[in-house]
Amino acid sequence: MCHRFPHLSLIVCALSRVVTPSLRRSARAFSATPEAFPFVQKVQYEGPKSTNPLGFKDYNADEMIMGKPMKDWCRFAVVYWHTFRGGGMDPFSYGCPTLIRPWDDGTNSIENANRRVDVAFEFFTKLGVEYYAWHDIDIAPEGATMAESFDNLEKVTDYALTKQHETGVKLLWGTSNLFSNKRYMNGGGTNPDFHAFACGAATVKKAMDCTLKLGGENYVFWGGREGYNSILNTDIKMELDNFAAFLTMARDYRNSIGADFQLLIEPKPREPTKHQYDYDAQTVMGFLEHYGLEKDFKLNIEPNHTTLAGHDYEHDIIVSSKFDMLGSVDCNTGDPLVGWDTDQFLMDERKATLVMKCIVEQGGLAPGGLNFDCKVRRESTDLEDMFISHIASMDCFAKGLRNAARLIEQGTLDSMVADRYATWNSGLAADVKAGKGSLDACYDFVMANGEPKHISAQQELYERVFNHGCDDRVD
Repeated sequence: MCHRFPHLSLIVCALSRVVTPSLRRSARAFSATPEAFPFVQKVQYEGPKSTNPLGFKDYNADEMIMGKPMKDWCRFAVVYWHTFRGGGMDPFSYGCPTLIRPWDDGTNSIENANRRVDVAFEFFTKLGVEYYAWHDIDIAPEGATMAESFDNLEKVTDYALTKQHETGVKLLWGTSNLFSNKRYMNGGGTNPDFHAFACGAATVKKAMDCTLKLGGENYVFWGGREGYNSILNTDIKMELDNFAAFLTMARDYRNSIGADFQLLIEPKPREPTKHQYDYDAQTVMGFLEHYGLEKDFKLNIEPNHTTLAGHDYEHDIIVSSKFDMLGSVDCNTGDPLVGWDTDQFLMDERKATLVMKCIVEQGGLAPGGLNFDCKVRRESTDLEDMFISHIASMDCFAKGLRNAARLIEQGTLDSMVADRYATWNSGLAADVKAGKGSLDACYDFVMANGEPKHISAQQELYERVFNHGCDDRVD
């Protein structure tokens, strides 16, 4: 309705603001209630035969898998922005929310923000995750000035710190929003106006201070508007140089305050800009290498972004891992029939298996994790849906972990891949790998050995072996 009748949608949204007093009454009534989610006490592992949507079928946090508890392989985190600030909007909702939360009074007050913190930590502990993540203006209200925003962030993160101490839940990572405010309409670290650039730098400084205060283990840079829409008004070289300077200052500041959190860059190819500079994992790795920052940053991969770049779901995770650049994963997915970044919860065990196999093979993600940068659908409006979505995806990754361990322990698939490349292990091939080869030597080799054998890639066999390894009936 809102899409076809935009003026009507504006009336509906205006009416929703008129009824704000009732929302405030609801929030005041809620504040007297000890629990936001009384329908669940603590989500428990109930085993594969469970039919309880609020119980784990596969995720058993303390179960040992290949020498580590399952929770240490997964390191699940809940995001603040989608789970506690998302209203169910999409590009066609014109700001009309469908996800009405009884604890939220619709104001930008510190009281409302702190009440939301209470609800968030209840959710974390009942779900059984050990980590969460935030943007600065998601956890704290954005003020009329930057000074007011920074003061708000200090106050709310002070309160979040008390909740961390009470619950033991930790901050996986913090980050700053350099894409929503109008000052960042042309980017943050790539803005052609130095004043806007400096605002972005100041915002990162404050967000890093609060990340350190909360013991955050990572700090993420997502360049939401670090790119361009028209080449006609863009100096690409200057913007990339400036972005490198921006990241260099951030690295130096982290070091100067004695922080040891890992610095991460999150690739995305487009949306909202037509072309974003952090297009995919290989682009970011090349950028870091070019500017001498490859030892200071790793990558936070969001597979939904990977598919928007035209790659398979697991591509950027595996590529960055192979070059020791995988730091963390925003474990969401998209819809191939929808043209934007939908941030859905992953329910595909095959994709989860490929991701977890990569994570196990690199020895784990710490200090990164599997961060649920996911949102329930606009139509999933019950409070129970908040839990069910996370539980289902945690089970999906747990099943993927079990499958990955089985594949690695069987060794069949890895052995087949090794055999496929066996000709590179000796003779001239080994010299070429070691950087000691030459075109002359390759010429002589071909003259002596003629045409290569016609060897099948056996793709269908690999698929079958993979599927067999994912079948728990073979145990």
